[in-house]
Order: sequence, then structure tokens, then C-alpha cells
Amino acid sequence: MKQPFVSLEQLQEIVRQHPTPFHLYDEKGIRENARALYKAFSWNPGFREYFAVKATPNPQILKILKEEGCGTDCSSLTELMMAQRCGFHGEEIMFSSNDTPAEEFHLAQELGATINLDDITHVDFLKNTLGYIPKRISCRYNPGGTFTLGASEEGFQVMDNPGDAKYGMTRPQMTEAFRRLKELGAEEFGIHAFLASNTISNDYYPALAAILFRMAVELKEETGCHITFINLSGGIGVPYRPDQPANDIAIIGEGVRKAYEEILVPAGMGDVAIYTELGRFMLAPYGCLVTRVLHEKHIYKDYIGVDACAANLMRPAMYGSYHHITVMGKENQPCDHKYDVTGSLCENNDKFAIDRMLPKIDIGDLLVIHDTGAHGHAMGYQYNGRLRSAEVLLQPDGSTRLIRRAETPEDYFATAIWD
Repeated sequence: MKQPFVSLEQLQEIVRQHPTPFHLYDEKGIRENARALYKAFSWNPGFREYFAVKATPNPQILKILKEEGCGTDCSSLTELMMAQRCGFHGEEIMFSSNDTPAEEFHLAQELGATINLDDITHVDFLKNTLGYIPKRISCRYNPGGTFTLGASEEGFQVMDNPGDAKYGMTRPQMTEAFRRLKELGAEEFGIHAFLASNTISNDYYPALAAILFRMAVELKEETGCHITFINLSGGIGVPYRPDQPANDIAIIGEGVRKAYEEILVPAGMGDVAIYTELGRFMLAPYGCLVTRVLHEKHIYKDYIGVDACAANLMRPAMYGSYHHITVMGKENQPCDHKYDVTGSLCENNDKFAIDRMLPKIDIGDLLVIHDTGAHGHAMGYQYNGRLRSAEVLLQPDGSTRLIRRAETPEDYFATAIWD
């Protein structure tokens, strides 16, 4: 059973200061998780986590992660600017973008970020944009086809379809890109790939690592390029459903180490640094959406209406994603009522849960919608004039701090031209 990281008593005190709805983050959990990740990869001296800014673009969260040794993975001009304002610079920034405007490459290079090229045509585009190729460069690989990992010991199968993804280069293009970049003056090379998302398997990262390690050895032999880092990107998931097992980052790190020693070390590549970009794994379980019940409706189904909506958490409406819900104070009561939990948007997909078995819910109850710490607030929008909610940080001593205020109608009107 999923347990909130905050008690009803704590939450009642928090909502006196911060009106619902709001996203709440657990600083203690975030820091402990970051430390567990670094411990799991401590065998690799150059290891670094580049947190995916798009997952949770809050300056206070980014500063916490910076204190824990993380860099940032940016994919737009604004994300680069946010990383800069939070004190990240140089090789602490990874810039992975696609269909990239020239101005974004300019800023990435100005900040000293490592640029990760998404397409073979971007080699010359970058050269023409900057007038040169940076000494340190990376390329994104897409193996095509379908990536399948058989049922793991946890019983879940990993499958995704890289061949349908718009990202990355083919295997022959990787060789061509490395040769061309070397001709243009690049000296340090990196490889990046992302094959499957939100995997609940300790086997995914080691399997991905083995694919990239073998390709790295081949690319070194084919091109003579000095490969200094391999970025395993994201894909390590979190158990959104209570019956799913959590990944064990220590086992994952050991699996990658084994592949490293079997493949890279014998090829004389034991100096390669390992990077990760784990937005969801780093933050999702350490954030929740707190909302209050406003209405109940009984027609052909039983509906519970809350003061949050898809503008505060898009994933259920957009993807049909499951997010567990705790009715605070009723954790031990039987889940003997079937509800659709809905928001106020003029869209029928504005539902946080459909046919969900929950305890009897009463108007005024506080609900915690779990695992919103990544791709939660970040995907907010203003449809129907619904405004983005506040973000609140629960600190290790139990106190809270507002880390983003809720939007106001004036924010909504600010960009409109009235005359």
C-alpha cells in the first residue's frame, strides 16, 4: 500500500498556510534518493546525474539537486537559462534537443554545456551556427526496431518502440557523425540513447548499457575517436501502482558495473564516465498533488469533484496514467466505494481516476494524489482559465516553504494585448 510522505495532521497545518490545490515535495526523500543513486554508481569516478529539468523545473528543487552533486539536462533555451540562474555551468549542463533553433545552440555553447546532437544534419548546422565544432560533443543513438526485455524477476516485461521515435541517429549515421565531427576538430566524444520509458525492471539499465558499451568499442575502432562518456539517459521508472515493485538502484548500478567491466575495460576504455538523466526516478515519488473535495455527484456513476484539475496534473487525462489516491485520515478504511475523481475542466477526460475503489469520501476531505513530483506541475497549463497551482517544499525539520506561488488572474491576463 502506498503511504503519503505527510500525515493528515501535518497536511491540515500546511493547508492553513497554503490553499489547495498545490504540489508538495519531500526534501528529505529527494536528498536520500540522490545519495542512493550516487552510491550505486560510486564505482565510476566520473559518474554524474544530469537531472531532466523538464520533469520539475523549479529553481529550489534544482538547487537541492545541485547540492547533491547533480547537473542538469536541458532541452530548450528557457531551461538553459534556468540552469544558468541556478548556478549550473560548463560540464554541469547537458543540452539534448531536437529541431533545435540556432539561438539555443549559441546559448548552450556560451554556457559551456555539453551539446548532444540529435541528427546527422545537425553536425553541419552546428558548425555553420557557431563557426566551429566544440572540442567536447555527444551524439544521440536510435537503434530502431522494437526494444524488448523479457519478463524480469519482478514479472514485468519492458517493451518500447524506438523505431517510431523521432529522436537520434541510426547506427551508420553514428559512425559518419563521429568521423565528420573529428574532422571538424572535436576531441572528446559522448554517446547518448534512450530506448524505453518508465521501466519497472532492474534489468533495463544494464541491458541498455551493454548495447551502448559495445557500440562505443565499435565506434572507437571504426573512427579512432576518444569516447570519454556514455549517457544512459532516463527510463528507470517508478511504481505508480501499489502492486508494482520499486526498482533497486543498487542492483541496477551493479548490473551496469558488470557490463562495464566485461565490455569496456578489456577494450582499454576503463576511463569512460557514466552519466544518467533520471527525472522521473529522482523526483516522482517525492511529490504529490494535494486537493480538497468540493462536490459529490450521483448520476449514472458516482463522481467526486475536487479543486484540482488536469491543468494541475495532465498525465491521467493525456495518457490515461494511473496515479494512486489516498483519502487522508481514511487510510485504514475499506475501499468499498467506486468513484470517478474529477476536475472542473470542460473536458470529459479531466479525471484523476476512473472506477477507482476508495473509502467513502465526504465533502471537505483532503486527497493526496501520489507520484506527481516529475511531469506534474511542469506540464500545467491554463485551459478554461484554470491557473497553475503553488508548489510547496516540506523540509526535513517538518516545516514548509513556498517555492512557487500560485498563479493569479493577473498572470493569466499579463500577456494579452488589450488595446
